[in-house]
Amino acid sequence: MHGIDRSALPHRRMFAPLLLAAGLLACSARVERDATAEFAAAGSTAFTASSVGTPPLWTADARLQAAERTIRAPRGMVVSANASASRAGLDVLRAGGNAIDAAIATGFALAVTHPTAGNIGGGGFMVIRFPDGRVTAFDFRERAPAAAHARMFLDSAGEYSSTIHHNSHIAVGVPGTVAGFAKAHSAYGRTPWSRLVEPAVALARDGFEVSPNLARSLSNALRSMQRYAASVAAYSKDGTPYEPGETLRLPDLARSLERIQRNGRDGFYRGETARLIAAEMRRGGGLITEADLDAYEAKERVPVRGTYRGYEIISMPPPSSGGVALIEMLNILEGYDLKGMGLMTAPFLHHVAESMRRAYRDRARFLADTDFAEVPVERLTSKPYATELRQTIDPGQATPSAVADIVQDGESPETTHYSVVDQQGMAVAVTYTLEAGYGSKIVVPGGGFLLNNEMGDFNAAPGLTNENGLIGTEPNLARPGQRMLSSMTPTILARDGNLVAVIGSPGGRTIINTVLGMVLNIVDFQRDIQAAVSAPRMHHQWLPDRLSIEQEGATPETVAALEAMGHTVRMAGYQGAVHAIMVDPKSGDRIGAPDPRDRDAGAAGH
Repeated sequence: MHGIDRSALPHRRMFAPLLLAAGLLACSARVERDATAEFAAAGSTAFTASSVGTPPLWTADARLQAAERTIRAPRGMVVSANASASRAGLDVLRAGGNAIDAAIATGFALAVTHPTAGNIGGGGFMVIRFPDGRVTAFDFRERAPAAAHARMFLDSAGEYSSTIHHNSHIAVGVPGTVAGFAKAHSAYGRTPWSRLVEPAVALARDGFEVSPNLARSLSNALRSMQRYAASVAAYSKDGTPYEPGETLRLPDLARSLERIQRNGRDGFYRGETARLIAAEMRRGGGLITEADLDAYEAKERVPVRGTYRGYEIISMPPPSSGGVALIEMLNILEGYDLKGMGLMTAPFLHHVAESMRRAYRDRARFLADTDFAEVPVERLTSKPYATELRQTIDPGQATPSAVADIVQDGESPETTHYSVVDQQGMAVAVTYTLEAGYGSKIVVPGGGFLLNNEMGDFNAAPGLTNENGLIGTEPNLARPGQRMLSSMTPTILARDGNLVAVIGSPGGRTIINTVLGMVLNIVDFQRDIQAAVSAPRMHHQWLPDRLSIEQEGATPETVAALEAMGHTVRMAGYQGAVHAIMVDPKSGDRIGAPDPRDRDAGAAGH
């Protein structure tokens, strides 16, 4: 029986603190206020559907605060999940570095100040658009160690074990972040490597102030870190959680970063750091060896590209599923008058959900590491294929999702995205992760950094597909050296040869749909970047067969209309955290918009 699931519906006040975050870095930039007139006009009451075309999500005062966090600057911009990390990237830009240099500095700083997802023990993706319109991408997704095999997540009795799959040393993949940053810098960077790592070294060595949000996060994570003495030592005071305003110092992490600073890639994958990782793997029964670390290679790849209503979409290819699924959904939706339907109306939500349903089914059926599987990228991203799928959508009825078609395994929402644009117009979108919040919760003794649990993104076991969400299809089974499938979707928009926006989000399986919503807000509804970032979001991933909508993202009447079409609707908490940049087509200014859902995020421009 279809209906609304209100079990996870948060109190509407939960969003208010998200908008009170600091992290607003004016630097030498002008504060962007062009969007505030619309907000101020609404007075002190919540927006009505008629005033902005959507149901209210926050009060007008809260929207005004969100607008005031948006930064406008004429030359360069960095937007990330942490204000100090954005400042580290900005300092590189101001000193003459390019967007790739700034992205590397920001990423290393996030490994210190945003430990839930920022990392050197994880992996991710980087998408780049050069000022002349050329594009490239770097894949530094984690890889399976040489001892990996398809049945590695079964226990001694031959039964699937979620603990082995997601919460053990076996769940750790060979990290890729340092190799990815080093490869991108070697190819296109211009600032000395040492200069890019220095801000992170200083933050780890000298310490940084613990924000209220980080204090809460660390306190919650401490319970699951108790099994690992090095984790408790690094992220608590002898087992006592840090309080807001206290200083967190990470001396072991500082020394690991110093080795990377001196020796580049080899400072992580060889020598002392590699020995420390391998020793911890042996102690905990993991599979990664020094040979696995030495053999790791990041890859430069060709981005996937598509078009949507005259805009160019540039995104990450496999092993990310994000770019392919994003373009597939946009191709389907290009055949509909979404603006005529109205943003977040029942017809809009229905048609977008049906496009999501089909793209996520294809994600599970076809997508994997193209070094190990044949993936029909060209067909999946083609306009004719989208026409075929569009013809299967009933405008008045939801399509049931069948377990027999495909089911999908879990993917953690704890990721982070950041965006950079430099003075010359080079744009960089980076999404990287440890998988779960704080990854495996394992801090390498003597290394001071957290390890990922990304092996959990491989399918559980051959043929193990069930209605509980496990999937055992062939392409994404664990194999030596294979990169696990991901939903990370760093994306760049351009039009008529000009940069338009840099976008991306954390959020696990919801990432692709969060980025889709950003594109629709920007292209179909011509919303400014702050309004697009703040807009309510939705998610459908084929199975479970459920449409999730952010609280207040749909009126009761809209929900009732969706239920009548056969949708099961769940009003959920916040989805993702888009840290985006848009280029003003008239002035060329870079407009940075941190997501108001992220309390510690900050934009920094000059």
